[in-house]
Amino acid sequence: MVAAVPLGGPILHRQASTQAQALALAQSVADQLRLAIASRGYATLAVSGGRSPIVFFENLRREPLAWDKVQVVLVDERCVAPDHTDRNARLVRQHLLQEAAASASFVDWLSGIDAPSAQTNEALLAHARSQAHVLRWPLDVAVMGMGEDGHTASWFPDSEGLGTALDSDLPLAWVRPRHADHLRLTLTLSVIQACRHVHLAIAGAAKQTVLAAALAHTSPDKPVQTLIERVPALEVWIAD
Repeated sequence: MVAAVPLGGPILHRQASTQAQALALAQSVADQLRLAIASRGYATLAVSGGRSPIVFFENLRREPLAWDKVQVVLVDERCVAPDHTDRNARLVRQHLLQEAAASASFVDWLSGIDAPSAQTNEALLAHARSQAHVLRWPLDVAVMGMGEDGHTASWFPDSEGLGTALDSDLPLAWVRPRHADHLRLTLTLSVIQACRHVHLAIAGAAKQTVLAAALAHTSPDKPVQTLIERVPALEVWIAD
């Protein structure tokens, strides 16, 4: 791993492969969770879905820490049925909440809703916000990803609900992407700003190009640039 390079903004970490990135990120997150547990007796961890985090999840769940003192929650969720392959909660249960990590508590934003498509946006949001009362705020660690369109969390460019997600003081918002499937629930920017440690993991040349533009502050329409500019605790993990 190349040493972290501070640029007066995010701290950048670069690895030669996604496997090396996943291991290094898991070790860093585990260290931060241990510190939180030692300091406050508990830790809160927000993770993202999609296929990219699977190797990270499988490394993190093997880290020796007091998992029974960890609360896990999603950065964002697709509003689909519990058994749908696109459901992020399903992915987290399969790949993170296993082995010792099975003793962590998991806050599923859509727990108890079998048919999200039958609910209004506001009803889904109200239900998710009702789940949030068990979380201990601010969050300790958030691990985020990025799409080639510059979205992170479910802050999709030029999408219905994006303004609320970036400006609201409430913890959750809904976003309906213009160029992606499913209504989403997402943590708001204010929650991520308050988080003690925030990580952004990306891989591949196309995403590195998007990231470079955001770091150069030349893509104000990309939510990832908003993340970079407004979240001081950000660490960026780049895999070639």
